[in-house]
Amino acid sequence: MEQTIRVELSETLKEKPKTDQLEFGRVFTDHMFVMEYTEPLGWHNPSIVPYQPLTIDPSAMIFHYGQSVFEGLKAYLTSDGDAQLFRPERNLKRLNRSNQRLCIPEIDEKLALKAIKELVALEKDWIPGAEGTSLYIRPFIISTEPYLGVAPSRHYKFIVILSPVGAYYKEGINPVKIAVESQFVRAVVGGTGEAKTGGNYASSLKAQEVVAKEGYAQVLWLDGVEKKYIEEVGSMNVFFKINGEVVTPALNGSILEGVTRNSVIQLLKHWNVPVVERKISIDELHEAYKAGQLEEAFGAGTAAVISPIGQLTWRKEHLVINNGETGEISKKVYDTLTEIQYGKTEDPFDWVEKVSVPSKVKHA
Repeated sequence: MEQTIRVELSETLKEKPKTDQLEFGRVFTDHMFVMEYTEPLGWHNPSIVPYQPLTIDPSAMIFHYGQSVFEGLKAYLTSDGDAQLFRPERNLKRLNRSNQRLCIPEIDEKLALKAIKELVALEKDWIPGAEGTSLYIRPFIISTEPYLGVAPSRHYKFIVILSPVGAYYKEGINPVKIAVESQFVRAVVGGTGEAKTGGNYASSLKAQEVVAKEGYAQVLWLDGVEKKYIEEVGSMNVFFKINGEVVTPALNGSILEGVTRNSVIQLLKHWNVPVVERKISIDELHEAYKAGQLEEAFGAGTAAVISPIGQLTWRKEHLVINNGETGEISKKVYDTLTEIQYGKTEDPFDWVEKVSVPSKVKHA
């Protein structure tokens, strides 16, 4: 039987930020969704409540063993004033794949989507309407059992919070400089690279910190065994246009299966642009560059959508791609994806999911 989501409205509403002052992930809406897991009850008590701090025991297992997963998606405001989501079911399926890897009990994906829709509907007035802005949705699960022992927790919280955001990168759709990482590794096959868990991101910070001091936006990650094959760029999937063909690293157990990545591949196939998923080494990429065949490079992810790469630095050599300018494919993919997300163009893939806003939850 489908669980009913309890709603507790906040007595005091926050002042909403001005759209031209939005940073990514700094401001949060008035409400959040919370659901508990305990044995033997399982997942229970789904509730929308006022946004508030969590009270968790200092011995909660999340603090000591890092058993957590999260997702990221967005709600968009159309020109007609409607709220809509972009492929949310894929995020929830991926959340459960992450749960499986981290030994966290799976959630009911239909209930989770219902919760996200109800929360977004309640907070619709928080969705900014300016160009390039959106309402970022962060579902996450943490282990909360008070126990110092290396074992799967028996208590969890599933929480969804919302944040009005502007562009993730200040550079926007303009190309960024990327350093090829040769010292640190992001993940290895058999590890947690294909799961969306906090530890993956914590371990990536050092490399980013080092290259940021040299003026680079992010790093290009190589595989963790041979340090030869390209995997991701920063926290995004990566694509290269080589001699007319678009190449992206094949999913191998250490690469996150991005929703935007899948969308880019489908778009390219729809346009009859040659696209292939396969292993690609940094040496092959360098050879393509020297032959004048490396035509474009870009990252793809929920936060930034598309981030063109204008320069790669490898072994102190600067590989300037497409004269440091945004490429034709990068621009077309970015424009098409964002136009679908904001309801400005036809959605031939049925990717968009409308959020209905019942009158009883509309704020004045």
